[in-house]
Order: sequence, then structure tokens, then C-alpha cells
Amino acid sequence: MRASAKRPPIRLAVFASGTGTNFQAILNAIQAGRLSAQVVLCVSDRPTAGALERARRHGIPTAVLSPKDYPSPEAFGEALLDLLRTHHVELVALAGYLKKIPDNVVAAYRNRILNIHPSLLPAFGGPGMYGRHVHEAVLHYGVRWTGATVHLVDEVYDHGPIVLQEPVPVLPDDTPETLAARVLEVEHRLYPQALQLFAEGRIKIDGRRVRILPPPPENHHA
Repeated sequence: MRASAKRPPIRLAVFASGTGTNFQAILNAIQAGRLSAQVVLCVSDRPTAGALERARRHGIPTAVLSPKDYPSPEAFGEALLDLLRTHHVELVALAGYLKKIPDNVVAAYRNRILNIHPSLLPAFGGPGMYGRHVHEAVLHYGVRWTGATVHLVDEVYDHGPIVLQEPVPVLPDDTPETLAARVLEVEHRLYPQALQLFAEGRIKIDGRRVRILPPPPENHHA
């Protein structure tokens, strides 16, 4: 029996508002052969975002679209959808993207938009909870564990079904900076893993539950 044809790399768009360290982790995973993806587009709402420079260095097409330049969220969403269709994007990864994805984009890419959040959702999520704000809230509350969450994006901030999570201990002498650094290490490992599950077709969504299917059996015979 012949081995089944290998899947082509999944066509990935990355949305980022900042320096793009998670974007870099994705690029590193692709280069190392741990992620079967091709980044075909980098989108930002800020022309000065460091992520755009990372994309240009890798020859990846870039686009800058800001919601404030459009009369409505729907119009902004249509502009994003035009871009995604033009580049034949199959999967979207938000990597430090600080704008809400318009509902019409969520609907068109239902269960194909992922985000990474620096806490164990549903704790410490929602509007305004990003970056340092999350780590400050974690320390203020006094929890013993935080972590990183990769989740699917729906119409509500930090609400979609959870794909992968990994805990990170909160140490007694932590500052927002030390905690952020440890959580970021986990983010950089976890996000490519989650994207690879989608690239391999191993994700099944059942309501709010995300089931990870076993890998297909290896077939070494031609």
C-alpha cells in the first residue's frame, strides 16, 4: 500500500502590533522543520511594528491596516478579508495583535484564527488584559500559577475554545518582568506546537472542547 500524500505546508498569516517575538518563534519553528507552514502575509495596525521588519527580512509580504481608517468594523473586516483571500490564507495566527478581529472576519475564518495569551484562560483575560497588564494582575491577585494559553478566536476577547495550555509557577520574588520572561519562553514553544496540530489536521472542535486527534500512523513504504 502506498503512503498517503504528504500535506502541503499550511498557508499562514500572522497579525502583530509589536516587536513580534512570537512571530519570530513561528519562523524559527518553520526553519527548524517543527512547523509545516508557510507565512504568506504579516498584517499590523502600526506601521512602526517590529514584526513588519522581521517579515521583510524573510521576504514575507506585509500590510498595515488600522481600524480607525475605516468607517465601521465591518468595512475594516472586509479590507482584511480581501487581503486574506488575495494571499490564499488558510490559517491566521495573532501574535501580540492588540485590535479586535471584526466579526465578519471571525465568521469567514471560523475556528481558523488562533491567539496566544499570557495567562491560563479564563483567568486574567478580556479587554485591556494584555502584556504587562496581565502579569501585574497575576501578581496583585496572589495566584501561585499562571501560564500561557493558545485559543481559537471568536467574537469575544480571550473567549474562544482552548487548544493548548501550559502552567508557569509564580515565584515569591517575581516582578512583572521576571514573570513575563518565563511565560514568554513557554509561549514561544507552545504556539508553534498548536499551529502544527492544525497543519496536520489533528484538531476537532466540539462546542467549547478542542480534541487533539492522534497522529496518523507512519508509513515508510512507498
